[in-house]
Amino acid sequence: MKTCLIVIDSQESFRQRPYFTEDDVPAYLAAQNALIAGCVARGVPVVRILHSDGPAEASNAFAVESGHVRALEGLAAFDAAATFTKSRHSALVGTDLGVWLTRHGIQRLVVSGIRTEQCCETTTRHASDLGWEVDFVTDATLTWDMVQPDGRTLPAADIKARTATVLAGRFATVCSAEQALARLAQAS
Repeated sequence: MKTCLIVIDSQESFRQRPYFTEDDVPAYLAAQNALIAGCVARGVPVVRILHSDGPAEASNAFAVESGHVRALEGLAAFDAAATFTKSRHSALVGTDLGVWLTRHGIQRLVVSGIRTEQCCETTTRHASDLGWEVDFVTDATLTWDMVQPDGRTLPAADIKARTATVLAGRFATVCSAEQALARLAQAS
C-alpha cells in the first residue's frame, strides 16, 4: 500500500503564542524526527503542511510576513515531496493536497504534527471520510494545556488521550512512531 507521511504545522508560529511551553517539545521532536528519518530511509514521501492565516502583517505569527511560518526549530531537515500552505484546520481544504495524493497513488496517510486535537485530528477525520486509510501517530503530535469553558485546565496529556480515543477504530489506526514505522515495514 503506497503511504505518505504528512507533517502538519510543525512551525515556529506556535512559539509566539502565549500558551506555548517547551515541556513536551523534546519528546514530540524525538518522535517526529524518528518518524521522518524512518520514512525517508524507506522511500516514503514526506509532505510538509504549513499554516498561514489572519492579517498579512509581521505582528501576526501565522502570517508569512512574520517570518515564523517555517519549520519548528529542532525539526529534522527533510526534502519535502510536496509543501502545501493551508488556512483552515484540515490540510485537505483549500490546498491541492488531495489532488497530489491521488496523482501519486497514495492510499494511506501517516499523520503527525501540531496541534493534536486541531489540525492533526481534523485532517485525519477528513482524510478518512474521503477514503484514505490513516495512521494517527500520537507521540508525533504536539499540543498544550487548554482552559475549559468552566475555567478548569485540561492538560495536554488528557487532550491527546481524548483525541486517540475518538479516532481509534473509527477514523484511524492510532499508533506510536515506532508502531507506524513497523506498519510501513509490514506493508512493503
